[in-house]
Amino acid sequence: MSDLEVRQLRYFVAVAEELHFGRAAERLGMAQPPLSRAIRAMERQLGVTLMERTTRRVTLTPAGETLLRDARTALDAVAAAARRARNAGRPEPVLRLALKADYDGGLLPQIIAAYQQEPAALPVRLVLGGRAEQEPALRDGRADLALLMRPFDDRDLDVEPLLTEPRLLAVAANDPLAAHTGLRVADLAGRVLPDGSPADREDSVPPRGGPARNLDLAQIFNLIELGDIVWFVPESLARLHPRPGVAYRSVGDLPPLEFALAWPQESRSPAVAAFVRTACAVAALVEPQADAAQAALRRVV
Repeated sequence: MSDLEVRQLRYFVAVAEELHFGRAAERLGMAQPPLSRAIRAMERQLGVTLMERTTRRVTLTPAGETLLRDARTALDAVAAAARRARNAGRPEPVLRLALKADYDGGLLPQIIAAYQQEPAALPVRLVLGGRAEQEPALRDGRADLALLMRPFDDRDLDVEPLLTEPRLLAVAANDPLAAHTGLRVADLAGRVLPDGSPADREDSVPPRGGPARNLDLAQIFNLIELGDIVWFVPESLARLHPRPGVAYRSVGDLPPLEFALAWPQESRSPAVAAFVRTACAVAALVEPQADAAQAALRRVV
């Protein structure tokens, strides 16, 4: 039995996801008859039935469900390999760092400045995205390493912790909550976060996903000032964005953010290794200063 080709896997995944040969053919930009023949040929090649077909519906067999799961993984790996190869083959390669804007614990400018002194350093290109988008960027080859917040799926990734940072509540300055200095999560009943989730249900795992609204930082702060939402922000971000209409308050039982660097376990890049070493060294030097800044900020909020 010969190995399946990438083209065959793409055909199969399209049909398996659409469960309709006509829609799958349109998605692939081809006619339906050759697509049907290609799936039949795959089944003969594998010696199993992948799909049950009737005049009204297409369903996957157990063998088809197994192949769909593994085919998606294989196609993702092929796409990631192509992206990494293209980046490595550039006349001037770059180091692609995935992160969420302003979620770097205040470390990124110092890390990049120190990293550029390393013999193995490459120009750093930032791959910006929303929360929870950094780990997928590592897996699909869009990024070489990521600065991200725990928790995340660290399977097949190497991880180096950098910094643990308290979070503050950002609330409208005229909100009754702003008059308190000793808040608890339970005090936030009835308030909502930017992703639409209840603020008083925050637990040890920061919210990821949900009915997120695609808001930029300025829009979030505007909504906070209007009293529409509240937000949990790292102290470093609060220092960067003082606003007259926004008050930052400590919440005693709000878990902190943990920042970490992550990169694929199979990476052998000297540039990645140099960045990780530099980031850890900068974080070790900055953390005592951050502790002092955090104490000062608590005195004024």
